[in-house]
Amino acid sequence: MISRKSQVTSHKWREMEEKGYKKLVVWQKADDLAYRVYITTKSFPKDELYGITSQLRRAALSIPTNLVEGSGRQSRNELRQFANISLGSLAEVTYLLDFSLKLGYLKQEDYEVLQNLREEVGRLLWKFYKSL
Repeated sequence: MISRKSQVTSHKWREMEEKGYKKLVVWQKADDLAYRVYITTKSFPKDELYGITSQLRRAALSIPTNLVEGSGRQSRNELRQFANISLGSLAEVTYLLDFSLKLGYLKQEDYEVLQNLREEVGRLLWKFYKSL
């Protein structure tokens, strides 16, 4: 008898194989977060281009790109490992957004938009990770 967890896990894996990462809502939201971080950080001070701007952009972009890389691997365990790396990058984004707000690089309204999206990505990514 196949357990419910095994059924869910095999369903998620089959969905990944059949439709690709672009069909995953978690990837779509993570991609949107990375895009919005890039757009928003254009207004950061130019002397931060190789500092916090670069680090925030890399961390945000790491979330969807690790999901892409994991989906191209040969096993669920590898996908899970890359989803775990995405979770770490999400934690880094969280801190860098807070720090950018503290420095005055982010306007409150921009911070709130990014923070709400980051929270949504976090919920989706955690569910995705647990399903693997």
